[in-house]
Amino acid sequence: MSVTEASPPARRTWLRVGLALAALAAMALTLGLGFWQWGRGQQRLALQASLEARQALPALEAEALLAPQAAAPASELLHRQLLLRGQWLPERTVYLDNRQMQGRPGFYVLTPLQLAGRSEVVLVQRGWIPRDFQDRARLAQVATPSGEVTLTGRIALAPARLYAFAGAETGPIRQNLSIESFRAETGLSLVDGSVVQVGPPSEGLVRDWPVAASGADKNFGYAFQWWALSALIFILYVWFQFIAPRRRAAREPR
Repeated sequence: MSVTEASPPARRTWLRVGLALAALAAMALTLGLGFWQWGRGQQRLALQASLEARQALPALEAEALLAPQAAAPASELLHRQLLLRGQWLPERTVYLDNRQMQGRPGFYVLTPLQLAGRSEVVLVQRGWIPRDFQDRARLAQVATPSGEVTLTGRIALAPARLYAFAGAETGPIRQNLSIESFRAETGLSLVDGSVVQVGPPSEGLVRDWPVAASGADKNFGYAFQWWALSALIFILYVWFQFIAPRRRAAREPR
């Protein structure tokens, strides 16, 4: 006898089995997603602790970026504090579009710094300026000191890439900047990676940089939401499959 020809008790049995399997699958999925979010949160906390430990170490000198093992730069140098002396090359300043700070859209301002007494150049992420919503090409005033300057920063990778349509990016306002392409474009002896300048606002720039490892609390919140959903599925299944039928049976006249 096929399932379609089964008696009502047999059909009810198949329905209960199907509901049980669906409930188990949904519970397994939501539990797994919860544990995945919890693991992500733990990873963020560990990364945050690592970043804080690196930033507490004594500041490095520019030579740390120029060592052969620093190419790309080496992972053990990332986020270390760094002292740089050199001269800005303001004619090579680039404004990266669609970058947010404090929830506002604007530009990251990147200017190459010619290291003092050396031919090498470091790309410095100097800070952020807001966007002019009436004229995208109108840029807020940024003061660039002449002569030798000294700044404090932390070692970073090249600026994060955002989605952009295919095609070469040129000019002062761009969506992304590749170190390799910028090196070929300018002829500068750019070192790999970049330096994020830190400190209070100055020169018309804001430096409230996003924390790379922040957001663990969101992961933990999502984990509890998934686990709560899993518990809700279990409670609803038990209620509708066991408790509610028994309550109805108890109320029926014998």
